[in-house]
Amino acid sequence: MFLYGQTVVLLAASVTAKTVIDLSSNDWTLQNLLLNISVPGSVPSQAHLDLYASQVIGDPYFGLNDFSLRWIANNNWTYQSAPIAGLEKRNETQTWLLFNGLDTFTSIDFCGQHVAATNNQFRQYFFDVSSHLSDCFSELPILSIDFGSAPMIADAIAAEPGQETWPYGTIVGAFNSQTNISVHFSFLAVSLPTVSFAGKQELTAPDSIRKEQSDFGWDWGPAFAPAGIWQPAYIIQLSSLNNSSEIFVRNAEIDIARLGQLNNLVPDQSAPWLLNVSLDSLGTLPPGVSLRYTIRNSTSNETVSSGSLSNTTTGSGSITATAILDPSLYELWWPRGLGPQNLYNITVELVDDANCCLATVDRRIGFRTIVLNLDPITDAQITQGIAPGNNWHFEINGHEFYAKGSNFIPPDAFWPRVTESKMRQLFDSVTAGNQNMLRVWASGAYTPDFIYDIADEEGVLLWSEFEFGDALYPVNQEFIDNVREEAIYNVRRVNHHPSLALWAGGNELESLELQTVNNTAPDDYDRYVVEYEKLFINTLARVVFDASNSISYIPSSTTNGYLQIDFSGAQPLIQRYNNKTEGSVYGDTDYYNYDSSLAFNFSSYPVGRFANEFGYHSMPSLQTWRQAIAPSDLYFNSTTIQLRNHHYPPGGLNISNFPNTTKGMGEMTVAAQRWYPVPNKTDSIANFSAWCHTTQIFQADFYSSEIQFYRRGSGFPNRNLGSLYWQLEDIWQAPSWAGIEYDGRWKVLHYVAKDIYQNVIVSPFYNATTGELEVYVTSDLWNAATGTATLQWFRWDGTPIANTSTPASIDFEVGALNTTRIYAANLTNDLSFDLSNAVLYMNISATGSLPNTDNNNNTVFYHENFFHAVPLSQAQLVDPGLKLTYDNTTRKFTVEATQGIAAWVWIDYPSGAVVNFDANGFWFLPGAREVGFTVKSDETGGGWVGGVTVGSLWDNMLP
Repeated sequence: MFLYGQTVVLLAASVTAKTVIDLSSNDWTLQNLLLNISVPGSVPSQAHLDLYASQVIGDPYFGLNDFSLRWIANNNWTYQSAPIAGLEKRNETQTWLLFNGLDTFTSIDFCGQHVAATNNQFRQYFFDVSSHLSDCFSELPILSIDFGSAPMIADAIAAEPGQETWPYGTIVGAFNSQTNISVHFSFLAVSLPTVSFAGKQELTAPDSIRKEQSDFGWDWGPAFAPAGIWQPAYIIQLSSLNNSSEIFVRNAEIDIARLGQLNNLVPDQSAPWLLNVSLDSLGTLPPGVSLRYTIRNSTSNETVSSGSLSNTTTGSGSITATAILDPSLYELWWPRGLGPQNLYNITVELVDDANCCLATVDRRIGFRTIVLNLDPITDAQITQGIAPGNNWHFEINGHEFYAKGSNFIPPDAFWPRVTESKMRQLFDSVTAGNQNMLRVWASGAYTPDFIYDIADEEGVLLWSEFEFGDALYPVNQEFIDNVREEAIYNVRRVNHHPSLALWAGGNELESLELQTVNNTAPDDYDRYVVEYEKLFINTLARVVFDASNSISYIPSSTTNGYLQIDFSGAQPLIQRYNNKTEGSVYGDTDYYNYDSSLAFNFSSYPVGRFANEFGYHSMPSLQTWRQAIAPSDLYFNSTTIQLRNHHYPPGGLNISNFPNTTKGMGEMTVAAQRWYPVPNKTDSIANFSAWCHTTQIFQADFYSSEIQFYRRGSGFPNRNLGSLYWQLEDIWQAPSWAGIEYDGRWKVLHYVAKDIYQNVIVSPFYNATTGELEVYVTSDLWNAATGTATLQWFRWDGTPIANTSTPASIDFEVGALNTTRIYAANLTNDLSFDLSNAVLYMNISATGSLPNTDNNNNTVFYHENFFHAVPLSQAQLVDPGLKLTYDNTTRKFTVEATQGIAAWVWIDYPSGAVVNFDANGFWFLPGAREVGFTVKSDETGGGWVGGVTVGSLWDNMLP
């Protein structure tokens, strides 16, 4: 079941409206008469899904169907209901149509009469059709919705006289083809590279319309541009009497902030809570209405507090009121790993002057403050060794913390297929991977409430964004007004969720788009800055600030922050842009570099306050490829695989994108060859699988290197307090930057990120040019931790290297949210053995306390790491002699290395199940290691266990 409108459904059940018809319960027909197609339809759905259900088309995800099915997006489609029963034709009854999402261009008819046209996928639309129903000739009305082709309409809009044209490289369809593209958005006060990486889409002109931009293609996903009633829809009838009526609440905002709190500013944590409730309703509010509330513990259902809200104001279809709450009554909500996820249920009642309840709203809430601190670095911070400039970190309930996570993209090209069960499985993987924050990337769709509900429960903060990215946008009044309504609806809809961490205006707008304008059309730069500010500051910032006091806003995902904030000024934010002081550090960073010779070179990584996006692509597993392509296509550079690889994208409708896709395929190939022994197996399928896996090893290795660098920055002058890699999950089966494949199977990346996102880690940092090796211990705990590190050099056969100058044991103390160097050596000068046959094993045991636990209740944290000075492609690897056994009693596997060090051990399992191992993609010394697992889904009846195998990087050298 598709649950995007779950909250509204719950509301509908609790109000006194005479009739609420969920249109998903009605029969529907999808048709295109010109194509002679008429099939059963459904709500919520999209044309591709209903055509597939009726076998008019095959699986949209199979083979090259993203190309062959473009005729669907290029045609118009009609969803028509069967006659709708249960409605009354009475003059004293109001009848409303309510749509939570129409994708995208529609003309709506009810009872054979035109109602309205829509042009925004992200808005909630509601229409009074009382007169249409009263004039209806048929006994039972029919609802018909025509959907226009979004690509065709977008092209037509872009071609209209007077439409703005954009500087070269600023629109996602304008691909700048370069073999090695390095996009390095560091916000130190240094010059930015001038490379433009804007090409992502296949279908063009999405910036001119309000539809999910990734529907038009991206470098990790297909271009289906679907159409349909993609969210729940309702018909609502309300009885009217004496200038008032029954009430249906269509949207509700609940804001919980500290008294006196303002957006983007650090609040007083001792202040009471201010509860602000605002309801958007259908019907006619009678005079004298007010609001009252009851807050209950979500676990025990015991009432914590109740009362009436005051300062009531009413407007056109809305009512707002506030209450001050005693902070001693409520336990705080914390992200995962920082404390408990305390949640409460609030019921808000709309009552008339006789104290009769007209409507109720139920929401689940949490008490927390979350602020993106962009304040100037203070003198006290400079005394601590932090570089001057601005802060750029999150604070939860007054505490700065290290944000560990990744970027969330649309989990499917067709949102009606995104179910609660699938998202729970995904978020289980997020928390199992030691992540506490996801950046919900712009240019997809606004996140459904049920995903925020899951994040609330799991303790995962969601950095959320308006749906703009990698483009410049129109700023004519019609476009601005349309966007404003879109923003108001979505900000109010999700504001009550404690997992909501931030609103950003869009993706890479300052770091990429404005920077590209400055590079390619400098004479126009000032004009485009004004247009940018009109949309992303004077429109979107004001929507957030007007709706909420509890959430921060930035206009661009990557930004140097602001020079000034003035809530009452003509412009609430005065951005810094490039007004920087040499030697100061200001913003967050993006980093992509596809020259794999620079991988693991720490001097090439950006130095900033927060790393919000970085990555490299890899192939999915053989098991995942088999879901989507024919057996004859299962080789690395088959036509189907190359054309499913959209890196680099065609930037147009080209369906033979070999010149660009071979660059992306080549980047994966060269990286594997450069850093690892690569397979050359006689069995073609085994060879293909091994090559896919080797690209995953490079991806994981590279990300681990970057994450360790950014985490070490918590104790360096740049004071880095966040690492969110690109990307969490796949939208389909293809090469991508994801750590989790489409069906939930973990790549090597997710296992390695889980390891390196532990609280206390030991990390090597090597300068291959100078031979300098440093080892650091980094901690994201809120108190100091003490422990002991063990260091030992081994040969690849597992025998220790004696008589080295490396100390065997080192005691250390690492401060709160900090790092400490525990070892330094010059391998060229200090060590006399062959580095191609040497591995440094590092192991730490540290004692400390988790945040929000008793400092006397210490926890012991363990971590191990391995360092090799030469690429594994040049190392003297040996066969580790791996053995695998399974214990039916303990339900654990045991991996044993009998002959040497095992590098990149991989426990693989067959298709038909999704299994998360406790550890995978690890190294270990000769000996045995037990590995447990969690089964997320299983269509094999447990038979997958018999198909589990184990291997290591050594297996690449076997025929």
